[in-house]
Amino acid sequence: MTACVMEVVINEGSVPPYYREVYEAIRCKQEDHVQTDVFQRLLRKTDLPVAVQNQIAEHLDCKEGFLSKLTLYKALALIALAQKGKHPSPKLLENFTQEFPKPSLGDLQALRMQPASGNPLLLSQTLAELLDIDTVQVELIPEKKGLFLKHVEYEITSQRFQASVYRRYSDFDVFHELLLQRFAYRMVPALPPKRMLKGVLTSTTDREFIEGRRRALGRFINLVARHPFFSEDGLIKIFLTFSGSDVQNKLRESFKTAGDEFMTCKIATQAKEYLPGDIQAKFSSSREMIRNIFNSFQKLRDRAERMAVRSVETATDLLMFGRELRQVEGRHSLGSDTMPVLSWASTNNNTWGTMRQSLKGLSVEFALLADKAAQQGKREEEDVVEKLNLFLDLLQSYKDLCERHEKGVLHDHQRALQKYSVIKRQMMSATVQSKEQVSVDQLESRIVQQENAIVTMELRNYFSLFCLHQETQLICTYLQITAHILGAFVNSQIQGHREMSVVWNDLQPKLGCLFGAPNGMPSPPLTPQQGNWKPPNAFFPN
Repeated sequence: MTACVMEVVINEGSVPPYYREVYEAIRCKQEDHVQTDVFQRLLRKTDLPVAVQNQIAEHLDCKEGFLSKLTLYKALALIALAQKGKHPSPKLLENFTQEFPKPSLGDLQALRMQPASGNPLLLSQTLAELLDIDTVQVELIPEKKGLFLKHVEYEITSQRFQASVYRRYSDFDVFHELLLQRFAYRMVPALPPKRMLKGVLTSTTDREFIEGRRRALGRFINLVARHPFFSEDGLIKIFLTFSGSDVQNKLRESFKTAGDEFMTCKIATQAKEYLPGDIQAKFSSSREMIRNIFNSFQKLRDRAERMAVRSVETATDLLMFGRELRQVEGRHSLGSDTMPVLSWASTNNNTWGTMRQSLKGLSVEFALLADKAAQQGKREEEDVVEKLNLFLDLLQSYKDLCERHEKGVLHDHQRALQKYSVIKRQMMSATVQSKEQVSVDQLESRIVQQENAIVTMELRNYFSLFCLHQETQLICTYLQITAHILGAFVNSQIQGHREMSVVWNDLQPKLGCLFGAPNGMPSPPLTPQQGNWKPPNAFFPN
């Protein structure tokens, strides 16, 4: 949300009582203002087009991530007028002489998105609200020089910002690096590798690697764009909307202005006050739980991948099965067999000749079956495997965050305490040995500096635990994606089996032509359900 621009005067007397009810429902009880992320969620409940929502947001004056009461009133007035088909703008409010209309926001109780305690530690977003923040498409745009691939570009399209920009892998790399610096205590998903780590590079493996990397970059940017804290940061907006020639420099300039989250979060130094007393025990148990969840979902993903591969292999087998029934590129096959049937072997029975002619027409159905099986494999890959990979990427980023906490902030804090202990011993030794006053003063100055460093490390350690607590809540919210994954899996199987069944049923009657009718006798039924025909015992013994 960008600061702008609304000089229109709105006061308590010019708005209906409903505006005050909305303000009381969503305001931060301790500060008497509305947080921008809460307002964004309210804005998404209006059912206005995303472009109109963005227009309203751009006309609001949001200082330090908050909306004042009067700014919220202006926003509610713009929402109400936009719902009546008006174009939202400050000019519209200036010319409005009547009492502002009431916006349609659904059940007022549902707007109470903040916990009753007002504890900033607690997150309240649902999975639907997180997924609704943005949807980002990542498409390949290869740039070629002659016949050789020079480098790969991606077209990034954000539904939230209604913008399309072009990015290279190096742009993702810089963006990822700055995210880690800006949000060191949050889950920042890893990037896929830039190049193949092992194996022989061929044109096929290169295409497969590039496609796999595109999918992984899509998962990365969607997880970042939907994160409740990243989504409101300037870095993500620059990456998804800046169309200038040097996005990397633009990102770096933005980070230099903002700094890391500890320096910009208003409650960072009070984080300890919001943490439960047994936070270390909670952290350990949560880490173990999420490690187990990761292992289970990894096994599910592996099984789903194998199913998708099998569907593709089935498609290939069906296609080749059909091709063997006819002549393909001059190859010998059953349907193209032109050798005459020997009369002494067939006793003048032309059954094989009749069947041979009929086989040629069956390859069409097998080609259709192959196509349906290939579509099934694609659905399983895109609708099931990709969703599992998305959640696994998030779980892996949580594991990485836990490791950063232990090897970073916690380790730095312990190292600072050890250094402080060494300096204190040096100070005691200098005092006992009556060393020069200058040396003692220097040690005292170092002790003060180290004490300040320890205080800062302690504050950062508590803020890191504060963020870890919130990120754990985010993981638990995303656990609901299991229902989406299972739904996609079941639906893909139902659709695949239904489509295959239609083709198999169409194919079955055509097999009747394979049974010749010598001497005017009827063809045997194909299944026991169609008559009393039974297979010869010589071929199917009891």
